[in-house]
Amino acid sequence: MSKFLKLAAAAGIVLAFPAIAFAAGDAASGEKVFKRCAACHAVGADAKNKVGPQLNDVIGRTAGTAEGFKYSKAMVEAGAGGLAWTDETLEDYLESPKDFIKGNRMSFAGLRNDDERADVIAYLKQFSPGTATAAVPQAVTAVPTSPAEQAAAAAPPQAPDAPLPEHGVFHLGRKATPEEVVAWDIDVRPDGHGLPEGRGTVSEGEVIFAEKCAVCHGDFGEGRDRWPVLAGGQDTLKAERPEKTIGSYWPYLSTVYDYVRRAMPFGDARSLSDDDVYAITAYLLYLNDVVTDEEFELSKENFASVHLPNEANFFMDDRLDEAHYASGLEPCMTDCKPAPVTITQRARVLDVTPDSGDDEQGAGSVD
Repeated sequence: MSKFLKLAAAAGIVLAFPAIAFAAGDAASGEKVFKRCAACHAVGADAKNKVGPQLNDVIGRTAGTAEGFKYSKAMVEAGAGGLAWTDETLEDYLESPKDFIKGNRMSFAGLRNDDERADVIAYLKQFSPGTATAAVPQAVTAVPTSPAEQAAAAAPPQAPDAPLPEHGVFHLGRKATPEEVVAWDIDVRPDGHGLPEGRGTVSEGEVIFAEKCAVCHGDFGEGRDRWPVLAGGQDTLKAERPEKTIGSYWPYLSTVYDYVRRAMPFGDARSLSDDDVYAITAYLLYLNDVVTDEEFELSKENFASVHLPNEANFFMDDRLDEAHYASGLEPCMTDCKPAPVTITQRARVLDVTPDSGDDEQGAGSVD
């Protein structure tokens, strides 16, 4: 019997005997883990299908049946074969979606940590009536009873007695405080301006990368499924399908540091310390052969001395010096180039968007 058939049979047993025990997770911790899922899935009162289906009432639901969502053929067939989402089936699916249901569109590599899977399942139970481990607090609104109270409730809200703000065109909001500006202003320039204090080694970064990044980008930056490749690609920029990585294409190390610090890990941005980001950046340099010593330490002090291989091939934007901009003439919109016009590049080559594949595989969709 195949692994899937065994699990489908087990799902039927769980539905028939709901008293079977399962390791309880922590819903509060699961809410934090779910941030990795929130880019594709939604839960709660206003949840709608996104890149993936909404997950309200997912516990007990037959696979591939969320209303209004177009599933992969593999997921629909799994549901037709008897797969329903229970603690056990979700546990196995979340560990490795691609292995659990071959051919489904879930691009996320999975949650390898047992506690994280149990926690996120406990969190999802809160949105599946009859399975929640803890009640979700609901706001209580007093119902007006007297005519005076009913009239007050029906009256439009009154604006607070406050002066009109003088800043901005529309006089909305308030000026940001210096503390808020500092928290927001985290960009880093190529010369190192804007870098925080901190340091991290290649070997330290390898450990953090394996825990926080490898699930999407692979242990060595090779990329998993449709997630971006971070290493390799040297000498491919003139090829028909160039591989644009940190080592082959990116011009400045500051862009690497700033992006990791601002947006990673996916679904849990700004959770890394400054030292963590230095360490991960150092490890990415090592993966791309920019540094070769596992004990290399990247810090604010030596950051600007590190140069990426493709830096010299970038140049300042000089379009304002072109004849059209310099003369200030209206742009030509007809018969601008003698026929025939030859296409030399296509968008699929120029950008980093993966091929969409056929309709069955889907483009940017998950189950």
